[in-house]
Amino acid sequence: MPGLTLPPDIAAAPSAPRTTGFSLPLRRLMSRGRAGPEGQDLPLAGVTVLLVEDSRFAADAIRLICLRAGGRLKRAESLGQAEAHLKTYRPDVLLVDLGLPDGRGEDLIQALALRSGAPPVLAISGDPNAERAALAAGAAGFVLKPLQDTAGFLRQILFLLPGVPALLAEDWATAVPGDPLALQDDLVRANHLLQAGAPPAGRYVADFLRGLARSSGDTGLAEAAEAAGRGGEGWTRLKRLVEQRLQSKGVI
Repeated sequence: MPGLTLPPDIAAAPSAPRTTGFSLPLRRLMSRGRAGPEGQDLPLAGVTVLLVEDSRFAADAIRLICLRAGGRLKRAESLGQAEAHLKTYRPDVLLVDLGLPDGRGEDLIQALALRSGAPPVLAISGDPNAERAALAAGAAGFVLKPLQDTAGFLRQILFLLPGVPALLAEDWATAVPGDPLALQDDLVRANHLLQAGAPPAGRYVADFLRGLARSSGDTGLAEAAEAAGRGGEGWTRLKRLVEQRLQSKGVI
């Protein structure tokens, strides 16, 4: 895969540090007493998730869900960082965003799908039309941002872990809001990219802002990012809207 080199045998990569060497089902039995909603066991106790996501806003929401569920989350912001993580340890599950600063998440998904024993992958995107490409690349499932159904998201992860029942209390259905400061950081980053000009990263910037806008419920920004992705005068409007969002927050 151009620009993406994975370890020769990812299955041989060491696991992330664990408190015991037991298999996941036994670790879950040992975790009883650490309760989530309604006194339920933490569903992701002992599970390590590697999130490949460039948006701090989206990553923060997923991090809170995983921590609340008792899981351990590590984050990579690019394909290059994901490669470095996978050379060091083997997570239980990967969550891979499709639009990344140094390439497409489908490349990583496809590379992992070709390796025996590689961790299962869930693709994530703010674009519902991206699901087909993600599944064709080898993803075991697709998660649409923003995450409105926390229980459904956790069930998708648990379904990929052998021997772990996907039983969740109703309280897990509550959506987790993102961090406003993380949203601000993402807008600042996007503004820097926009000020540098759309090409050659035009598609990436448009996709990044479209996903960010959908996650934060910003319909106007989402529409502008969609138009910019198609080219033409949309970039001018998109730059103006991003600047307005930052001015309203006193950033610029």
